[in-house]
Amino acid sequence: MDDVSGEPIDLPPSTEKHEAMPLPHDMHSLLLVAILCLLTLFTLYYASEVILPIVFALVLQLLLQPGMRVLGRLHIPKAIGAVMMIAMLLGGLAGLGVTLSGPATEWAAKAPESLPRLEHLLSIFREPVAQMQRATAQVETLAEGPVTDVKAVTVTGPGLGSFLSSGTRALLVGGLTTVVLLYFLPASGDLFLRRIVEILPTLTNKKQAVEISREIESNISGYLVTISLMNAVVGIATGLASYFCGLADPVLWGTVAFLLNYVPIIGPLFGMIILLVAGLLTFDTIGYAVLPAGLYLGIHLVEGQAVTPMLLARRFALNPVLVIVSLVFWFWLWGVAGALLAVPMLATAKIVCDRIRPLMALGHFLGAAARG
Repeated sequence: MDDVSGEPIDLPPSTEKHEAMPLPHDMHSLLLVAILCLLTLFTLYYASEVILPIVFALVLQLLLQPGMRVLGRLHIPKAIGAVMMIAMLLGGLAGLGVTLSGPATEWAAKAPESLPRLEHLLSIFREPVAQMQRATAQVETLAEGPVTDVKAVTVTGPGLGSFLSSGTRALLVGGLTTVVLLYFLPASGDLFLRRIVEILPTLTNKKQAVEISREIESNISGYLVTISLMNAVVGIATGLASYFCGLADPVLWGTVAFLLNYVPIIGPLFGMIILLVAGLLTFDTIGYAVLPAGLYLGIHLVEGQAVTPMLLARRFALNPVLVIVSLVFWFWLWGVAGALLAVPMLATAKIVCDRIRPLMALGHFLGAAARG
């Protein structure tokens, strides 16, 4: 079959022997679903200080689930095991913060002193940028028309101190909420699942709920553990590359690469920019300055295009376009935290849709194309 451009379209295999995916036909139901989605969107935005710590706790619980299973096999009570896993997580974060605080402070302190070197290396771009600025100023002058006397109105908002104070308070409250939930979720075991199974009316619904829960726990937990291990490998490789390039504080750059790799596409892009700026502030020639960023790009291409897809292909495959859309949407809604949670939430949505008959078409749409 050909499309409007004349190019052949590969049709999926025949589904005559299989039950067709149900598609919605009732416009009234579609309208109600659209209204529900809009209300959910407003709720997620305005109640983010409450919802975000809960979602973070659920995702972190899936990340810690393999460790909880190991402690369970050692006959350690769930409450004690939860405390041990949370202590390991917080201890690792605290140790990482202490280790990186010194190098990060040094780079921030010497950045103003290195600006002349940066300006010298980027001097070849100065004239084109100046020409663009002059052209933009001329266009703005023509667009404004004749100058009239307009009184300036100044709108004063909350100061920087107030903003930082409110941001710190929200961060502390959210972090405390996440830690408390992260203790009670694994300590309570399958309490929520048992209650849901008891409420559902039929045996089929009960089995479906258990299957969805087990699949989410298995796949998302495996995804998070695999991604964390691969990010650690990327961080170590980036640190070694920075060391052999002569870039100071390779542990800092390896850690930056490790953390940024949790955000697909956008994270590595920021990592390249950061390493490029660090190279420009360190080396006197363009060739040496771009070398750390170039090596990081090579490491990311090997990891992102070969190793990680091979390890995760059997668990689930997501539509790459929808992954980018999900990243942009959740970053707009919840900032950096939303970008970190975008892929796990998209994968969870696909698992749920694949298991519920009215949503199977949406689950098929969320998946990646089958590879022949």
